Amino acid sequence: MTSGTDEAVAREAVEGFYRAFEQKSVELLAKVVTPDWQYIPEPRGATRGPGQMVQIFHDIATALPDMKVEILDLLVHGNRIGVRAEISGTQTGELLGIDASSKHVKFAIHSFHQMRGNLIEITWHLEDWLSLFRQLGQVPKMLERP
Repeated sequence: MTSGTDEAVAREAVEGFYRAFEQKSVELLAKVVTPDWQYIPEPRGATRGPGQMVQIFHDIATALPDMKVEILDLLVHGNRIGVRAEISGTQTGELLGIDASSKHVKFAIHSFHQMRGNLIEITWHLEDWLSLFRQLGQVPKMLERP
């Protein structure tokens, strides 16, 4: 592990990261992650770097166009940042195979980020999909039993 990251630098990078998700902007994301950034677990067929988010941002723009990310806790330890946050938005398009419902949803996310200098090098993420599915009243067809 490299030496510690200044908390203000870490906060600026992480806030920029989630702003890029809210705005579905690969350009904004590229300003706060390394060119070889890893997003773990990776999207299927992904290559490293901010470009791997093009399809995901398109999908989010369709599913939750008014998506907001509220950072609830941000903890800096060395060059690692832990984040507890909440996603909210209105499902106006298909989301993970679930047809649009026009329901407002809110669910937790937890992420750990590793910094390289003033940029995010690796992101490990976990979303509370079960809570989302309960709010929508269904699970994606791909998860249903035959």
